[in-house]
Amino acid sequence: MQTAQFPPDETERLAALHELLLLDSEPEQRFNLIVDYAASEFGVPICLMTLLDHERQWFKARVGLPVCSTPRDISFCSHAILRPEVMVVPDAAADPRFADNPLVTSEPYIRFYAGAPLILPSGHALGTLCLIDTVPRTLDQTERNLLESMRDMVMRELSGR
Repeated sequence: MQTAQFPPDETERLAALHELLLLDSEPEQRFNLIVDYAASEFGVPICLMTLLDHERQWFKARVGLPVCSTPRDISFCSHAILRPEVMVVPDAAADPRFADNPLVTSEPYIRFYAGAPLILPSGHALGTLCLIDTVPRTLDQTERNLLESMRDMVMRELSGR
């Protein structure tokens, strides 16, 4: 398993995240609706709106996962925030970054992951809107565009919060 490096702007990124007062906040219907819609539209059992603090990824909205956070060092999202485009892992069991990850080898048995980074206008990535499945799959360009549009919905809701 490869742990993701911290982004070069980690200190500023964390400050921007904490400024929003989102971490450990109550669920909000507007974010829940987006993850519910994404899970349904893509036919995945798990969809999350994640926020990455220094040590964990916390789920502001979630479908299909009973926990509200996981350690950052095993998170797929910590890799996804390192670049602006959607990160797709077609088969985590065959990807050297994730093959021995406990999220792959045990519950929830992640095989497919697609994460669209939630990027502030300042350029800081807060977390992701991500899709997870227990079987390998991929996204075509139309599906990537749809995931990006759903990510943009999350960002509009964040700006109006």
